Amino acid sequence: MTRTTVVVATRNRADELARTLHQLSTIDSKPPVIVLDNGSTDDTFEIAASFEQVRVIRSPQNHGAAARNQGVIAAQTPYVAFSDDDSWWAPDALRRAEELFDAHPSLGLLTGRTLVGPEEREDPITPALANSPLGTPPDAPGPLVLGFLACSAIVRRSAFLEVGGFSPMLHFGAEEQLLSYDLAASGWQLCYAEDVVAHHHPSRSRPSPGWRQRAEARNQLLIGWQRRPADVCAAQLRRLLARARREPSLLAALAAAAVRLPQAVARRRVLPAAIERQARLTEG
Repeated sequence: MTRTTVVVATRNRADELARTLHQLSTIDSKPPVIVLDNGSTDDTFEIAASFEQVRVIRSPQNHGAAARNQGVIAAQTPYVAFSDDDSWWAPDALRRAEELFDAHPSLGLLTGRTLVGPEEREDPITPALANSPLGTPPDAPGPLVLGFLACSAIVRRSAFLEVGGFSPMLHFGAEEQLLSYDLAASGWQLCYAEDVVAHHHPSRSRPSPGWRQRAEARNQLLIGWQRRPADVCAAQLRRLLARARREPSLLAALAAAAVRLPQAVARRRVLPAAIERQARLTEG
């Protein structure tokens, strides 16, 4: 019996979701799958519900990345793997991840090797994770990291729930960064594992690069205001203003962050010094 549930958040990508659910059904251990339908207006619910071992949780609203939280709460296994509606896990990935979690009780999150498209090229983040400047402690299963791709991450359910999961304030874009900080600040290890493989076939139905750039710029400011020292926050703001002179559309990111500033300040909890040093090291 598998001890890992796969959680998939989706919105209006029924055909791609069907491909993902089919691929997940070929995993050796036949894991349960929870699909979070983020207010879809197509036939996402009907397609997802047609698969065995799939539970669908519908929402009338789009909760973004934070929809995954509901899936983790609903899961009844000690480990939870995230997939996007355009990604899935290799057949042996979850079994290998369970072995690593079992052997390393301080491991809170495992991020795997991400292969992109039919040609299976490595995602650019993969070598960065594999060569993390944080090194590999003797009690860790791989290099320590302070960031990950959600579509190739597996969490210890108790650790995820302990820190509150993905932030609803961020909605989408760089949401993994804040979760990384919170897990590390709570004493959990985040590690990269070469032999835990996820496949990502990027959807053609995606927000524009400009939209994503603005969302990530907004969220980096919000994350900084919540967790980083004042000098880092000031430097982030200066860099964004400098970029906005060349790309005026980024001013929208600053305006959107300013609207959420009271929420961010109310949640401010500066990282412990050791984790802040790790953050600066990974940022170069």
